[in-house]
Amino acid sequence: MKEKFDVNEKPKVTVEPFRGTVNVMFSDAMVASTKNALLLKEEGRDPVFYIPFQDIYFDFFSDSPTQTHCPLKGQARYWSVGAVGESAKDALWAYDQPPPELGTIRQHAAFDAAKVRIEAVSQEDLVHTPHVP
Repeated sequence: MKEKFDVNEKPKVTVEPFRGTVNVMFSDAMVASTKNALLLKEEGRDPVFYIPFQDIYFDFFSDSPTQTHCPLKGQARYWSVGAVGESAKDALWAYDQPPPELGTIRQHAAFDAAKVRIEAVSQEDLVHTPHVP
């Protein structure tokens, strides 16, 4: 039996807080570190961490002329990264005016996992961790 799909139906997108620490490295430099990351999950794509601007070390970044448009998230702007004598174009992007349903990603940016190293360590859920005397 064939399933019918509405070509006008938008993929499902969710944003939730990530409980833990996310560190982002480029070359040998830490370019972001946060305990306040958001995890955006978009149907048909890998999950993406969104890091608050205040936890990104923008001294390593320069504005890029690149802009893209996503029908779900809006207009994205990009930054290139440079550290320890290396550089990568368009390693970071952000949506300055996402739609209201994705407003939580405003003032957050995402990294291209092919250009940086992202390390995420989940916080143990202490409520569910058994206590051994």
